[in-house]
Amino acid sequence: MSTMALSRQSWWPWARRVAVWGFFALIAWLIVRQALVVEWEDVFDAIRALPAASLLAAGALAAGSFALYSTYDLLGRHLTRHKLGTPTVMGVTFISYAFNLNLGSLVGGVAFRYRLYSRLGLSNDTITRVLGFSMLTNWLGYLVVAGAAFCLWPMALPPEWKIGSEGLRILGAALLAVALAYVAVCIFARGRVLRVRGHGLKVPGLAMAALQLAMSCANWSLIGGVIWFLLQGQVAYVQVLAVLLVAAVAGVVTHVPAGLGVLEAVFVALLSHEVPQAQLLGALLAYRGLYYLLPLAVAALAYLLTEARARRLRGRR
Repeated sequence: MSTMALSRQSWWPWARRVAVWGFFALIAWLIVRQALVVEWEDVFDAIRALPAASLLAAGALAAGSFALYSTYDLLGRHLTRHKLGTPTVMGVTFISYAFNLNLGSLVGGVAFRYRLYSRLGLSNDTITRVLGFSMLTNWLGYLVVAGAAFCLWPMALPPEWKIGSEGLRILGAALLAVALAYVAVCIFARGRVLRVRGHGLKVPGLAMAALQLAMSCANWSLIGGVIWFLLQGQVAYVQVLAVLLVAAVAGVVTHVPAGLGVLEAVFVALLSHEVPQAQLLGALLAYRGLYYLLPLAVAALAYLLTEARARRLRGRR
């Protein structure tokens, strides 16, 4: 064995351990930082002020949304033919989604998937394809739901936004056109392998594209329903959904973890003329508690259990 190989054997295990513990330290720091900026007392007060029926309905829709999103990676499993079981795949997707919402896509949606799936035995190429297909599914539904909302129910935007109802209709039509273009590709290029940054992506068929759209559209609609119930129906559902879709893009563009302040700013700007600001902010704080913080607590525990299971699997190998 060469001197270089011996040297690598001596330092590589230590370097890997340092990288793993550094990863855990980063996650812990991000969670603590996120927890410190949340006004916990305000969250609890907002939730206590809500009628039990509204809170239960919103909680049920939030649970349904997470359950539905957790099936997205099953589509990627079908595409890549990897052998992980359904509960395992849904567990990894749930954990990644919860951390993605609270800590940003790079930490949650990307880092957690690579970390957990690689520990469970998937190759980086397979993980990339599963992740890419899941993200594609999520934003395809956004294109359709946002496109329909902006085209059919354009909201009145503040003057300083420099875009009126007609501008929103044009934007909505463009979003729908992009989604339609994807469906057309699935019809006419089914089975072809596209190369994206060295990764081969097989174009799915029309049935898979329809399933992607149905699942993602339903999920975005459920999220809108959570906020609508917390607002106790004071604003039309389609209007709440449209504002949520604007806030979602604003949160992505600003790269703020959990969209802190961005979500609230968009809702206040667009709905404060219809709902008292204090009540609006209270509903949004309750939404953060139900849709962000509670799933994060569950995901943190699930993450520890998944890590322990992955360690046992690696031990058997």
